[in-house]
Amino acid sequence: MATIVMEKLGRVFISLQQIREVPQMLTEAVPSMPGTVRDTEVPHYFRERLISTGYRPLHQNWRYYYLSLFQRHNETINVWSHLLACLIFVVKFCQLSETVDFVGDPHSWPLLVLLVSSMIYTAFSTVAHLLGSKSELFHFAFFFLDYVGVAQYQYGSAIVHFYYAVDEDLHRHVHGLFMPLAAFFSCLSFIGCCCGKYCNYHLLPWVRKVGQVVPSAIAYLWDSSPVAKRLLLWSTAVDDPALIYHFGQVAFFCSCAFFFTVPVLERYFPGRCDFVGHSHQIFHVLLACCTFSQIHASHLDYLGRRKLYTRLHQSDDAAFFVSLYGVVLVVCSLIFVIMLRKVKQMTEMKAKCM
Repeated sequence: MATIVMEKLGRVFISLQQIREVPQMLTEAVPSMPGTVRDTEVPHYFRERLISTGYRPLHQNWRYYYLSLFQRHNETINVWSHLLACLIFVVKFCQLSETVDFVGDPHSWPLLVLLVSSMIYTAFSTVAHLLGSKSELFHFAFFFLDYVGVAQYQYGSAIVHFYYAVDEDLHRHVHGLFMPLAAFFSCLSFIGCCCGKYCNYHLLPWVRKVGQVVPSAIAYLWDSSPVAKRLLLWSTAVDDPALIYHFGQVAFFCSCAFFFTVPVLERYFPGRCDFVGHSHQIFHVLLACCTFSQIHASHLDYLGRRKLYTRLHQSDDAAFFVSLYGVVLVVCSLIFVIMLRKVKQMTEMKAKCM
């Protein structure tokens, strides 16, 4: 009996020894990563306002930037917030696919566009914040890609708001203009964001921010007008469970806009929000919450307002709106290529002058 007990204790001791060696094995398998650097050690267009440290050094190998997913730096929360949001949206899509016929029911296609555009913008944002510190060219390329995600998500928001949330009176006045203008405003927003980023060299920070915010604000006001009208008539609504989620998405988005434009925490707590708590991180979390509320509200509208939207929209409207989504993607892709060529020419000229 004693022999058996001693053998078992010996096995436990060996197992504990192996577990203790795991950190050393991981350290040997993954070489130590360079530490973060201060804002003075990276180009000015890599810097966030009032964030003084936590930047990753440029021109490391790709493995470093992929593994920085598990490193503490000032983009860690930005990466993980939208990575987790993307996974949540994928799970939500799988859940809805069990009850919604996304193939055979054209009236479900606007909801499908919203889900796809939500997964795309969070995925593109994750990639931009994870890999955008590689070099100047890749910084611009990945963040232009991020802006493609934002633009197509704006259109995805417009299509569900106009298709499911609109009332008869508003539909009668704007039904021929709403979605084409939504597509135009999405592309305009993308141009504004790209130009604001590209002009990092020439414009003051607040001027660049205005160039990025104003077109996006115009797009949001237009895209959300059907929801705004419903919220104004909230007191007269009877048994409308989607309204609370519409209110939530508007509240979250207004909070997003505030934290995107005003670095309030960095200003009042300088140096304490470099890694956790700065405004762009809060913006990311609030935007994910806004999107989740929007998806839930749109699903409830899809279920509860079917008699209304099937009467308002013709049989081929959904296909036309989805085709406009494709147009937005194509136009933004062309602008992406043009802007990237300009950045490449700029970097080549800088290299020759050095």
